[in-house]
Amino acid sequence: MKKNNPRSRSMLFIVLLVVLLPLLTNKAYLYKAIAYNFANIDDYTIFDNETVAAGTPLPWQSSPEFGKIKMPDDFEQYLTKLKTVGVVVIKDRKLLFEKYWPGYSDSSVTGSFSIAKSITSLLVGAAIRDGKIGSVNDPVSKYLPEFAAGEKAKVNIVNLLTMSSGSDWNESYANPLSVTTELYYGSDVYKTATSANIIKVPGTYHYYKSGDTQLLGLIVEKATGKSLAEYAAEKLWKPLGAEHPALWSEDKPGGHEKAYCCFNTNARDFARIGQLMLDSGKINGVPVIDSAYFKASVMPCMIKDDIGKACNYYGYQWWLIPDEPEIFYARGILGQYIICIPSKNMVIVRLGEKRDEKVGVTPREVLRLIEWGKTL
Repeated sequence: MKKNNPRSRSMLFIVLLVVLLPLLTNKAYLYKAIAYNFANIDDYTIFDNETVAAGTPLPWQSSPEFGKIKMPDDFEQYLTKLKTVGVVVIKDRKLLFEKYWPGYSDSSVTGSFSIAKSITSLLVGAAIRDGKIGSVNDPVSKYLPEFAAGEKAKVNIVNLLTMSSGSDWNESYANPLSVTTELYYGSDVYKTATSANIIKVPGTYHYYKSGDTQLLGLIVEKATGKSLAEYAAEKLWKPLGAEHPALWSEDKPGGHEKAYCCFNTNARDFARIGQLMLDSGKINGVPVIDSAYFKASVMPCMIKDDIGKACNYYGYQWWLIPDEPEIFYARGILGQYIICIPSKNMVIVRLGEKRDEKVGVTPREVLRLIEWGKTL
């Protein structure tokens, strides 16, 4: 009779541990995290989604120069290396340039990851203008009872907008046990987001945290009595004349949208969000957000960050270019961007699967997109 191989027994133990650990630790989301390993631009296909309804479509008018502009070869090669899937440029409210890589078109749906943070900020501003939220100085506890006591009671909406809640949120994407991974793959974003603890004085420390944005989304839901997708359709998608419905991924059927990520649509319709911001938060002259909220959205919060410097690159969930303060943009982890260049009356959308290293706090490809855009 053959003796049991100790190595085989060890391997069996490891396999059993991997299989049972998620159940034993009450982290069933780990099965999904292990299966899919890392986020992808088509992750909307693995999640439940709520539709952001479109109304009457208003297609972009083409610029007289549309179809005549050729992207420089070296720049196109650079973007191809970064697995770009689409680039759209809107100038003077008209479609100036458009390019898609194999497998993608003007109607292809892709994920945008943290671009959703900027969209959620717009919805907070809309709810304030609608009188559903009192102001950015409202305590979070006014809308979420989990923040009614202790240090949590000191957190205001503006602290969430500027990523300065002071929470202990672990913004780790590689660690399957991190709370961010649980937020992404789990089935209860409400519990996950409201379970954060406050360990620093709110408003004194800027640190990027998806949990802060998820709380903003929950506040909008509570204040308006509508899902984020419903409110986004009402305040943004229909008035903007989006050509296609969007998809906003949620934690479970009929659950909560992932406010910090997972707004899925095409490049042309993403550009409408940029145009709205170029128009100072207005659609056809009608304000969606108040002028003060718009200005604060694209002004640096100047709260000390993790290296002790005043944050001159982030407003209300919108990114800024320290050396070019007029420019602001939304960005996602895999290199999704809505870049607004007011002096050129221009919006640049880039969608893709990879991003380059940063130059300071700004991804290199953002700077190159801006440089190229200024030549058009």
